[in-house]
Amino acid sequence: MDLNQVFYHIYPLGFCGAPHSNDGITVSRIRKVIDWIPHLKKLGITAVYFGPVFESDRHGYDTRDYAKIDCRLGTNQDFADVCDALHDNGIQVVLDGVFNHVGRGFYGFQDVIQHKWDSRYSNWFYIDYNNSWAQDGFTYGNWEGHNELVKLNLDNPDVCRYLLERVDQWIAEFGIDGLRLDVAYCLNQNFIRQLHHHLKSRDPGFFLLGEMIGGDYNVLMKDGMLDSVTNYECRKGLFSSMNTQNLFEIGYSLNRQFGSDPWCLYRGRHLLSFADNHDVDRLASVLERKEDIPLVYDLMFAMPGIPCIYYGSEWGAEGKRTKFSDHALRPCYDQPKWNALCDHIAKLAEMRKYYPVFTDGDYTQLAIANKQLAFRRRNDKGQLTFVTNIDAAPAVMRFNAGVSDGIDLYKKSAYHFGNECTLGPKESLFIWSDWN
Repeated sequence: MDLNQVFYHIYPLGFCGAPHSNDGITVSRIRKVIDWIPHLKKLGITAVYFGPVFESDRHGYDTRDYAKIDCRLGTNQDFADVCDALHDNGIQVVLDGVFNHVGRGFYGFQDVIQHKWDSRYSNWFYIDYNNSWAQDGFTYGNWEGHNELVKLNLDNPDVCRYLLERVDQWIAEFGIDGLRLDVAYCLNQNFIRQLHHHLKSRDPGFFLLGEMIGGDYNVLMKDGMLDSVTNYECRKGLFSSMNTQNLFEIGYSLNRQFGSDPWCLYRGRHLLSFADNHDVDRLASVLERKEDIPLVYDLMFAMPGIPCIYYGSEWGAEGKRTKFSDHALRPCYDQPKWNALCDHIAKLAEMRKYYPVFTDGDYTQLAIANKQLAFRRRNDKGQLTFVTNIDAAPAVMRFNAGVSDGIDLYKKSAYHFGNECTLGPKESLFIWSDWN
């Protein structure tokens, strides 16, 4: 996969308005995505990342059957039609690979419940048969204390073989272009290496993304393992810097991750940049000032990384999780909306499409203050100079851009760098300077 992409993240069960628990009734809800393709194209989306689509007990991450599309979404043919329609419109497809755990309804675990240690699947899980007092007559490993999520034994070659066969099936049936590995930080690293080799030997461009919340992303994002991980550090910095009116926070993270100093962590890597997703409160619900939403997307598109938009957030949808439920983060919208924020994001996506420096440019911070930030991105074609002012008042910044002239990509007009850079209230500049 070419990494010059703009991703769109869909949580299918919520997006399609499916029942919260599997009712066993097949309804072709997933075909709704086809109706949204004109919206995706207008927005500038080039890849869709689908959350769980396979048969599950409730929320998709409790898989029953990796070979079958969840009946609440439709049939395998329905989803194949969706993928074909996306591909026909130049949009690639990435699926959620939930390989750390299954649901209690997974046929192998149901066999263990019935046959205990005599089950052929007994070694597929981490079973302790010494606890006969437990609900099932045994206890088992799970994900973070959630008993509905049964941990798979990825040291078992039969489990690994089964999962690789399922991925081969997804490629054959749906033509997928990549995987996002759920809770990648929990996965057996030998399994990740095996998955990498299995897929990359067939298609070197197959995209492997991993969910990582914290820590050193290089543990998994390196040759022979993952191409990218979720950049949660900068997700927090994007909204927090706006709320505190302190761009030093996001500036520190960007320089720590992508700067030119020898100790910087992820130079040349392509992390997934996002403002919100199915697990965290919507950007519009965490920002103290709604007028700052476009500024967050300015930063997200200008910084190193692959930008990802969560469905509905492109028009400023709100949603906050509760102590007991994520349903508010995963709603069903009857149809897409279009407003000024969508126009803004579409312009940012258009810039990224035509100027590869957004993808392969390096990162150098030029100047920073509480409410202003300037940095440059350079590749062998030229330089992108990004300047933002999050203040409600005009601002003047002084820095050496290293170039004298350029083109304002947003306004599509000539720009000259003088001794100072003047910005309007809550304004960002994207200035391209060609080396030729």
